[in-house]
Amino acid sequence: MISATRTLRLVLIVTAALAAWISAGAAHSLEEVDQDLRGKEQYFQPVDTEAPSFALQDADGRAVSLDALRGKVVVLNFVYTNCPDVCPLHAERIAEIQKMINQTPMKEMVEFVTITTDPKHDAGPVLHDYGKAHGLDPQNWVFLTSAPDKAEDSTRKIAEAYGLKFTEGEGGMQMHGIVTHVIDQDGHLRARFHGLKFEPVNLLVFVNALTNRTQWPHPHPEPSLWDKLKGSLPW
Repeated sequence: MISATRTLRLVLIVTAALAAWISAGAAHSLEEVDQDLRGKEQYFQPVDTEAPSFALQDADGRAVSLDALRGKVVVLNFVYTNCPDVCPLHAERIAEIQKMINQTPMKEMVEFVTITTDPKHDAGPVLHDYGKAHGLDPQNWVFLTSAPDKAEDSTRKIAEAYGLKFTEGEGGMQMHGIVTHVIDQDGHLRARFHGLKFEPVNLLVFVNALTNRTQWPHPHPEPSLWDKLKGSLPW
C-alpha cells in the first residue's frame, strides 16, 4: 500500500506537470483524448447524449440546476452520507481530482457536483460536514439534495436516469455502483469513469480537452499527456 506521504508527493508531481503543460498552451482534441483513453483506461466509457436534467438545492437551501451550470464542465457523482464503505472513498477520489484541477486554469471552468441519494437524512449541516470531512473545496464543489416537499426517492430517480441504480436495503443501506460522470459546457454527458480504479490524470486530461473545446485532431501525432506525465513520476 502506498503511504499517504508518497500519495501526496505523486499528486503534487502530477499536478505540477499538468499545470505546466496546460499553461504552456498545449491542447489535445477531444477526439484524440477519447481514442487514447479507449485504448488504455479500462474504466472509461465515452458517451455523447443529453445529460438528464436536475433541479435541486444545496446545503443552504439555494436552488441549483444543471441548466444553471451551463458554460462549465460538470464532474458529477452520487453518494449518501451514511454509506459505510465506497461512498467515502468516492468522495476522497473526487477531492483528489479537484485538488489537481484547482492548481490549473481549469479551476474557474469546472464545477464538481455531488448528489445525495438519501435526501430524507442528508440536508443542511450534514451536507456541509461531509464536504469538510472529505477535503472538498466549496469554491467549485456543491452537495445537492432535494427539497423537503419532494418524494424520498427523487434523487435516486435522477441517479437512475444517469444509469446508476441505488437500491434500498435493510437499516437504510443502499446497494449501488460507483460512477463519475463528466458533462460538457452544453449539458451533454460525455463520459463515465467507472469504479475507483481509474487513473485520476486520465479524467483530468479528458476534462482539459472539454475546457479547451478542441474538437479536431492535431495534424501531427504527439505523445499523450499521460505518457508525458509518466516520465516525471518516481515509479
